[in-house]
Amino acid sequence: MSESFPEIREAVRRLCADFPGEYWQRLDRDRAYPTEFVRALTEAGFLSVLIPEEFGGSGLGLSAATAVLEEIHRSGCNGGACHAQMYTMGTVLKHGSEEQKKNYLPKVASGELRLQAFGVTEPTAGTDTTRIRTFAKRDGDDFVVNGQKIWISRAEHSDLMVLLCRTTPREECKKPSDGMSVLLVDMREAVGNGLTIRPIRTMLNHATTELFFDDLRVPAKNLVGEEGKGFKYILSGMNAERILIASECIGDGRFFIDKASAYARGRSVFGRPIGENQGIQFPIARAYVQLSAAAEMVDKAARMFDEGHASGTEANMAKMLASEASWYAADMCVQTHGGFGFAEEYDVERKFRETRLYQVAPISTNLILSHVATHILELPKSF
Repeated sequence: MSESFPEIREAVRRLCADFPGEYWQRLDRDRAYPTEFVRALTEAGFLSVLIPEEFGGSGLGLSAATAVLEEIHRSGCNGGACHAQMYTMGTVLKHGSEEQKKNYLPKVASGELRLQAFGVTEPTAGTDTTRIRTFAKRDGDDFVVNGQKIWISRAEHSDLMVLLCRTTPREECKKPSDGMSVLLVDMREAVGNGLTIRPIRTMLNHATTELFFDDLRVPAKNLVGEEGKGFKYILSGMNAERILIASECIGDGRFFIDKASAYARGRSVFGRPIGENQGIQFPIARAYVQLSAAAEMVDKAARMFDEGHASGTEANMAKMLASEASWYAADMCVQTHGGFGFAEEYDVERKFRETRLYQVAPISTNLILSHVATHILELPKSF
């Protein structure tokens, strides 16, 4: 199978070799953020591949970014600590003012600023983004923000956050998706001055939090684009997010297949390698087939995105197929390893937990199926 962007992939593999399983196991035990890993990726320019050259990035497309994240995950590392920087900056790049681009993008590219937090989800709204309640009221030269967000990853490790909030009540809008705006929040100034961050402990080390806004003042100059148009601004970012996370799932799946194949060749029971048994062979082979098909869908979605085509459906399908293929491969890998699959030192159980997330986030499988049913198959909506 030929690889796209072979030079990028090889460079990522070399970088990841400096962060072996022991590094991630230690972080997992301490629930610590991979600061050294993120710094290495930043200094190598991998997190700024989508930022145009004029702002200090590489100016490459989403396909190049998927190659980076796939190799990170295939190497046993985890891009979840920093992948948001790739798609959150797109909101500023596409819809921000020239002043905002010049002020922030070069510093994001250099690593001087981290743009990792994406504040959308709320406890009472879930996937129904039009029902968010966090409200920003204009007061002179500021917006005053009140409300709550949940499942906001990397908030404690980010300097800036792209925040979606209502600036017009839903009931006063012609369309439910109207009346939402995007603010760029400087986390360094906000924490303790109206913003409270509360970590949420989960089954994986993902640095996720809930946020509380209590009269947080955000300068009006930090409004991205036009007031009330924020929902459409974040949609392209969501599509990029789904494609990029799909590529991580492909990387995870390849990690599991590589691990299982190597173990099946080397592990002998009853006087022969367990890989001789079709009961072991066939699930590994099926995982490879499913992952190969999913990878083609991810490539297609990324290509469409780069060419400027509407890619929402393809992004959703890529994320669904890749996440399901990686989850099958994860389960297969644990089964192949038997008891050793549960041992921390093999890294299988850690990656098993990490890849399970993507059945749920950033969008659940059921919502993807609903999108395809109503938008493509023209079936009636159920909600």
